[in-house]
Amino acid sequence: MRESIHKFFQVGTIQWMSYPDRDVAEGVRAIARDDFFDAIEISQIADDGKREEVKRLLEQSHLRVCYGAQPRLLGTGLNPNDTDEEGRRRAEATLLEAIDEAEYLGAGGIAFLAGKWSEETKELAYAQLLKTTGNLCEYAASKGMMVELEVFDYDMDKAALIGPAPYAARFAADMRMKHSNFGLLVDLSHFPTTYETSKFVIQTLRPYITHLHFGNAVVKKGCEAYGDQHPRLGFPNSANDVEELRDFLQVLKNEGFFCPESPYVLSMEVKPWKGEDADIVMASTKRALNRAWAMVEE
Repeated sequence: MRESIHKFFQVGTIQWMSYPDRDVAEGVRAIARDDFFDAIEISQIADDGKREEVKRLLEQSHLRVCYGAQPRLLGTGLNPNDTDEEGRRRAEATLLEAIDEAEYLGAGGIAFLAGKWSEETKELAYAQLLKTTGNLCEYAASKGMMVELEVFDYDMDKAALIGPAPYAARFAADMRMKHSNFGLLVDLSHFPTTYETSKFVIQTLRPYITHLHFGNAVVKKGCEAYGDQHPRLGFPNSANDVEELRDFLQVLKNEGFFCPESPYVLSMEVKPWKGEDADIVMASTKRALNRAWAMVEE
């Protein structure tokens, strides 16, 4: 593509992935100082003073702010599709708190993920997830905010109820029957973990996608960083590098996701692995994105 990627997407990064070992305010400050980024994704900040500091930084930044509630669930074991109703309510409570925190920080909504499941109770878990997500959408709608569900693997690492893509499409269709402020977040990192391609995922979920991530995964058993660990692009024995990112972008173009009038957020989700330099990994990912973008056919 000859035109800038920033015409068609708000390019972002995920603060807690990009700088996992830095103080949250320092990570936000580093991203906000980098004019390559149009968007930032942040998560729960437990300390009130630190949350206020981050809010001030974001207000100065001219960044689009997104809020990922996934760590609220992954770090606690809470499950929004828990077949135990009390457990489901606890998960819902933290996600409702996430909506309030996201609003305070200037985000337009939250993203989260489904919880673990078992074959014996899959349909009940699905109904529980519909209940939780519907309640979140109702509360978010009262604030003019969105709720997005990220599609994860179902049997490799996170083992979440939603995906694969066809099952995510079923869930999104059910949600959209009542809630127009619901959407799906899809991540190139997860396509190898659900045994799917960019073309299949994007075409299957086309009406429901509202947010995009890209990154990498190792899906060869026994190899370093196996599973949903988000190593840098081109990591040894991994699934994604420049060519896979180019294909992802090409599919997005072909399927109508290049929208200069209302650009989608496209965030990199990579993290330094075992002593790697976070700033170098960030620069490496930008180089890969720039090269992949240059190779997209007009």
